[in-house]
Amino acid sequence: MTVPPPPRWQQIADTLARSFADERLAPGARLPTEAQLASRFGVNRHTVRRAMEALSRAGQVRVEQGRGAFIADDLLDYEITARTRFSERIRRHNRIPDGRVLRLRKIAATAPVAAALEIHEGASVVLLERVGLADGVPLSLTDHHFPAERLPGLLASLVASASITDALRQAGVEDYLRQSTRVTARMPTAAEADRLEMPRTRPLLVCENVNVDRDGRPIEFGLSRHPSNRMQLVVEP
Repeated sequence: MTVPPPPRWQQIADTLARSFADERLAPGARLPTEAQLASRFGVNRHTVRRAMEALSRAGQVRVEQGRGAFIADDLLDYEITARTRFSERIRRHNRIPDGRVLRLRKIAATAPVAAALEIHEGASVVLLERVGLADGVPLSLTDHHFPAERLPGLLASLVASASITDALRQAGVEDYLRQSTRVTARMPTAAEADRLEMPRTRPLLVCENVNVDRDGRPIEFGLSRHPSNRMQLVVEP
């Protein structure tokens, strides 16, 4: 019994998938347009569209309306544990961590920040807004909030040090643990998409984190946003 060949769109999808591997295309590389692919394979654009939809469902291609199709980004597993440190997690994946400071100053605590840090609303907090990168690719946009009165000298330490852990140690916090993490998802704002260099059509993973010192006192409330097409969160017991 002769097995019928797969439909034309499936043949095109298989051919493109093999070419991605053979050409070693980098994540984020732009692919030819539907019209170019239709001309290359001698089919109509609808057939090409079905092939791209199949590749998108398989996680090999990212299709952005109005922009075209791209090689899908590599997903990085980001483990959330009792001691979650961005640089350590990135180095475990053999990538180079880096950070870009957007804001560093004292502000008045909003109600949610005050509740998380167990301080009065309006009390002074140190705000550090920073983009975290791996091999130069943005993976996180985080607002770090620290209670200023509880951590005197922290602002100066953060100015002098690129490491939050080192700055906290200079402010008297030898060690700290993750007390809680709350994860939600939503679409990015225009500013978030710009800073994370991502399309507004892809959702964010949003984490609200509370870290405490050895005595259980909150010393940091973090609000971090992660592109869902570059990172997945792994919760370890």
